[in-house]
Amino acid sequence: MHFSIPETEVRSGENGSTYVAYNIHVNGVLHCRVRYSQLLGLHEQIKKEHGNNLVPAFPPKKIFTLTPNDVEQRREQLEKYMQAVRQDPMLGASEMFNSFLRKAQQETQQIPTEEVPLEIYLSNGQKVEVNILTSDQTEDVLEVNRLDWVSKDTLLLDAVASKLDLPDELVGYFSLFLVREGVDGGLTFVRKLQEFELPYVSVTSLRSSEFHIILRKSYWDTAYDSDVMDNRVGLNLLYAQTVSDIDRGWILVNKDQHRQLKSLQEKGSKKEFIRLGQTLKYFGYIKFDPCVTDFPEKGCHVIVSAGNNELNFQVKLPNEQMKEGSFKVTRMRCWRVTSSQVPVVNGSSSPTPGPCSSAKCEVKLELAFEYLMSKDRLQWVTITSPQAIMMSICLQSMVDELMVKKSGGSIKKMLRKRHNGPLHRSESQQAVKSPPLLDSPDPNRDQIVKLSTKLSSVSLRGISASNSANDISGNDFHGNYAFEGIGDDDL
Repeated sequence: MHFSIPETEVRSGENGSTYVAYNIHVNGVLHCRVRYSQLLGLHEQIKKEHGNNLVPAFPPKKIFTLTPNDVEQRREQLEKYMQAVRQDPMLGASEMFNSFLRKAQQETQQIPTEEVPLEIYLSNGQKVEVNILTSDQTEDVLEVNRLDWVSKDTLLLDAVASKLDLPDELVGYFSLFLVREGVDGGLTFVRKLQEFELPYVSVTSLRSSEFHIILRKSYWDTAYDSDVMDNRVGLNLLYAQTVSDIDRGWILVNKDQHRQLKSLQEKGSKKEFIRLGQTLKYFGYIKFDPCVTDFPEKGCHVIVSAGNNELNFQVKLPNEQMKEGSFKVTRMRCWRVTSSQVPVVNGSSSPTPGPCSSAKCEVKLELAFEYLMSKDRLQWVTITSPQAIMMSICLQSMVDELMVKKSGGSIKKMLRKRHNGPLHRSESQQAVKSPPLLDSPDPNRDQIVKLSTKLSSVSLRGISASNSANDISGNDFHGNYAFEGIGDDDL
């Protein structure tokens, strides 16, 4: 989860006085505006609940009026504080912290607490309308009435499940996502809705009919499909998602496979349809909008897809040649998201970052991961995309799932761990306002030793520009498991 405070605002108070508001962004999007005193109150609550030893450092009060330099220094300190709290497995998952964020979001958007209808879309375009309070949060937990650590007013996903007649034991297999639908029917995943946000506030504050909330499966391992298909409602949801992904071109189908799928569809053989879908390329993947990467060369246009414990690249080189390959999450030593303010000049972003005080700016997001290219060579790979944080969330959820599988756990176990505190990779990190990661790793980084000799080198496989998307095949820059002690023998 990427927390940042990229800017401040001077706003007017109720009595006509002014104050500095700190704009908290979550995953690159404005979540709320808060005053220093509000964050100080949160800090005091955390200290009272958890003690001084666990709480990060908080910027001190100032006796005199803050200068612009003081405000900037405090902004940076508050940003680090929020990141530290969120990344702590106990503090970041606490109801105290999440409740603060939900209340601040509602106050920022000035939406009163009242009962409202909220539309939740299914993959086939159908809608489910649920009546909720504007203050209801996202919740994707199981057995909500049987677990004493679940707040009774935070059951949006369960309200949807109840409307669909989806049993409690399958609720955890699905999540709510904020998406943007283009005029051409294209679907852009903005983010997965988190436990600290109010879905109604999140979607209505965007003030655009392009945005809506969609219900979609939230796991990656297709072995869990069998659990879902054993239930009639689960089967219909998974079937609708598979049909939708094929129609959108996210799952690649050749002519023969298309005939088989059409025949199964006509017979109403939904399970057989899904099982055939499982054999197809990119089944269960999320496809992202076209973006830019520095691999294998700087400035390459790429379509990234996430699934099967990998990021798949379909790269267009500067010479117009098309190549494809995949980066396995188990060969990523670490990854990070960086954001920077880029001035907009004459309607387009300036290629070089600069001051934004007197110019309109937009946020530039990059996902960079350090990848094990061969048995003793690591290299940074960077993706520049507005969806960089969504990609990072996908990577983290893949790691969580692998870790749970390694420990012999289940979807339910993973969700319990998420509620009590996120699973962490010691090497995973998030950075804000850092330089673009387009070059080699930091030369001061410790040398990598004793890397697995099983790992193969990375290669790119060419794709003829005349070939259709249905003919794309291959899986060429991939490797074996190589992080946090997980190896081939462990999974």
